[in-house]
Amino acid sequence: MLWIRQLSLVVGVEVHAVSIAISAFFCGLALGGWYFGRRADDIANPMRLYAALEAAVALSAVVSTLMLARAAAPFAWLEAHLGIAAWALPFLLVGLPAVFMGGTLPVLMRSRGAIGGHVGHVGARLYAANTIGAVIGVLAVPFWLIPALGMQGAAFAAAALNVLLAVAALIASRRASATLPFTPVEIESDVLTSTSDTSLARRRGALAVWLYAAAGGVALGYEVMWSQAIVQFISTRAFAFAIVLATYLCGLTLGSALVARRVERSRDPWGMFAILVAGAGVVAAGTLYGLGDWIFISQGWLASVAYSVTHSTTVAMCARFLVAGLGVVFLPTLLLGAAFPYVLRIAVDAGYVGRGVGRVVALNTAGGIVGSLVTGFWLVPSLGLVRTLGVLAGVACVVALIAVSRGAGVGNVSRGGVVALTVLLCAAAVATPPQRLATLLSQARGGELTFYEEGRGATVAVLRQSSGTHRFERLYIQGVSNSGDAMTSLRYMRLQALLPLIVARTQPQSALVIGLGTGITAGALLQYPGLTQRVTAELLPGVVRASSHFKGNYGVAEDKRMDIRVRDGRRELLRSTDRYDLITLEPPPPSAAGVANLYSTDFYRLASSRLRDGGVVAQWLPLPTQNEAETKALIASFIAVFPHASLWTTELHEMLLVGGQTPLVLDAASIRQRFAQPGVAQALKEVGIDSPGALLATWMTDRSGLAYYVEDAAPVTDDRPGIEYAPWVGRQAFAPTLRNLLALQNEPPVVGADDALKAEFTRSRDALRAFYGASLAALDGDRSTWARQLNTAMRLDGDNPYFRWFAGKPDNN
Repeated sequence: MLWIRQLSLVVGVEVHAVSIAISAFFCGLALGGWYFGRRADDIANPMRLYAALEAAVALSAVVSTLMLARAAAPFAWLEAHLGIAAWALPFLLVGLPAVFMGGTLPVLMRSRGAIGGHVGHVGARLYAANTIGAVIGVLAVPFWLIPALGMQGAAFAAAALNVLLAVAALIASRRASATLPFTPVEIESDVLTSTSDTSLARRRGALAVWLYAAAGGVALGYEVMWSQAIVQFISTRAFAFAIVLATYLCGLTLGSALVARRVERSRDPWGMFAILVAGAGVVAAGTLYGLGDWIFISQGWLASVAYSVTHSTTVAMCARFLVAGLGVVFLPTLLLGAAFPYVLRIAVDAGYVGRGVGRVVALNTAGGIVGSLVTGFWLVPSLGLVRTLGVLAGVACVVALIAVSRGAGVGNVSRGGVVALTVLLCAAAVATPPQRLATLLSQARGGELTFYEEGRGATVAVLRQSSGTHRFERLYIQGVSNSGDAMTSLRYMRLQALLPLIVARTQPQSALVIGLGTGITAGALLQYPGLTQRVTAELLPGVVRASSHFKGNYGVAEDKRMDIRVRDGRRELLRSTDRYDLITLEPPPPSAAGVANLYSTDFYRLASSRLRDGGVVAQWLPLPTQNEAETKALIASFIAVFPHASLWTTELHEMLLVGGQTPLVLDAASIRQRFAQPGVAQALKEVGIDSPGALLATWMTDRSGLAYYVEDAAPVTDDRPGIEYAPWVGRQAFAPTLRNLLALQNEPPVVGADDALKAEFTRSRDALRAFYGASLAALDGDRSTWARQLNTAMRLDGDNPYFRWFAGKPDNN
């Protein structure tokens, strides 16, 4: 969990980069299972080897965590000079500790001495116990370890547990029962009928291992597919993914535990293995076919119960995630978990226990690597999520059919069961339309689907929605709203680009936008004629293709003046030596998993290093997506890096931080000249900014006011990304935050303002204050104040299209 997050900082969050780097972890597990499984059979006291492995995990994992925290820049340099060879760095840092981890299960199996020959029973118990620990670890990371200790502190805590395990293993190794003979451990099995059958049984055991490797590929393929398919029922918060992953692991644990006592008594282990693997595929496909309103109703009911008991919005939302996990991933993983003990029973019945278990673990993990890469890089982009699930379930049925046709002692009931499950799968695959998930997304979010793409790493959708008399397009990534082209979005996104260009101290010539989204921010750069270099970094190709569905972005995706680079924004800054007068950021909300990387002091230092003299960074500051404590943390991060910072209000729900290393000088003549450029003036007039005075009226405060507001708030850093793990945001959190920020407003330090500019500024500021006052009164349910303040705003600036949009009046333009 920690390394996945660190790798996103080292190699970028592109799905290819992260998937390939994480495969190093699984490669390490596979190598460790194979190597130390062989070693375990030649050691008299396996518990001592286990203690050494845990100690090695503790040391190597801490070293890797510390080095990964500093590996981003070296990796970028190595990749620029060595190409693909640079990947040896993350492979080594992540793979080496995983080698020691992979050796623990076969060594523990050997330490149990395959008690009475019950390999399946012992293996099931150890597998279940290990996975229970994994569930606890997965949940502890977002709910406790990172919020309390940070990334490196969490790594030290995990290492401390490894050390405790090593000590406990050393104590256990002193018992006489810990010493085992060197000779091979022959396992009695009803599958073997005579000595002459040993070779045949071993070949069948090897077949079982290879089939389980294929099943491992299917299982991780399911996980890749589910990670995208389930998002419309959850969110992009780290809590959501942790709960779904924990549900996945719980299914494996419970499945293995349920058959632990039955596996040795089974007279048809091959048949049971086949039925479980095929059944998992059929249940996965059937669940997708059966998804509908029932899951939304169940989520709402359990969330209501959880809130009534705990009065915690976070607990209530986690209850929603749990329903999604149980409804989509639990049953298939329950069956997959139950298959593991049967493979041990079949494959380790005539050889060394450590070697046999290590082989099962190694090949199953290798199959998982292949399955995850094939699913993420080929199946999902080529076939879509629904058809990908059909292919994976089909592979599972093929594995089952091979098992019942080549295995020993398979009964007619098992053969018939596998054939029936295969027929059911075909029926479910035919009955489930390819657009099933798109339809569910439309039902869940409301609106007409105009664009939908299931690509590498995320689903991208555009829905045509309405609010009162207004109709607009809205972008959904991973089922979560990422803005749209309504008036509110047009206003803050155009200001996101044009405001810092207009007020900049020096004449700007180059600009970088991190995050294309709807394309409105990037498109606004096209309206500023003085720019000679315009760059946008966007992670998802699907977002680039979807941008043509949004109005107000001036066709940015097709405009040759815009250089769109499909890569992670942080990685763009690490790899490119380009410098900019403006870097403006509009990433997803900071509460989304991994996005805090673009709101941290470490990122701002990187961005600052890519600025030209006098350049600025403009950071989007959404207010409704976090509590006030998190808003303060975000501001604290920004002003910790930029000694000259200011805050501007770009829309009722959004603000803008502008900062640089040199003082901001608001020169009236320069601002008026830049504002008057035809493209700039028209773009801003369309969103209610009709003069330089109206632009300056969005000023809130300078760095001193921001420092006063944040007080002792801890900034967001790469090591302590607390904003990502903050409590869920209540509906009542927005209004107090906005009020407190509005209270900071002071006079902008304008130089050379004439009477006309001052009059424009005063009128626009009074109108904006009245409009915000009306909006806050509406949130409080105070209709009389709302009407009075709105009338004042309309009297002062009745032609403002932004105000008229809220008031439900047609635009005079």
